[in-house]
Amino acid sequence: MRRNVYHVYILASASRVLYTGITNDLRRRVLEHQSMRVPGFTQKYRVTQLMYCEAFRDVRDAIAREKQIKAWSRAKRIALIEKLNPHWRDLGEDWLAQPAEVPAATREQSSENV
Repeated sequence: MRRNVYHVYILASASRVLYTGITNDLRRRVLEHQSMRVPGFTQKYRVTQLMYCEAFRDVRDAIAREKQIKAWSRAKRIALIEKLNPHWRDLGEDWLAQPAEVPAATREQSSENV
């Protein structure tokens, strides 16, 4: 049986406009953003670079974390990104062209440490 994994992620544009989202298929979702198939905010501001992500086993934990991050100030979201990705490297750059794989800088969360 396949175990579901949910990801909370932060994307950025070249000018560092930020977008926080949640998905059960990180690779597919980032590809959708990069190909501009997602109408709305990310398409309008060209938010396509994966800067940060966390994995969760329970969708409720992922939703709570997404809401928490979205409520934060921009400065706090930037600090979160820079803690694990100080050079703002697109984490999806290497793995999007390869078979499904999660970026090395992904943090995995469980109910106990969210």
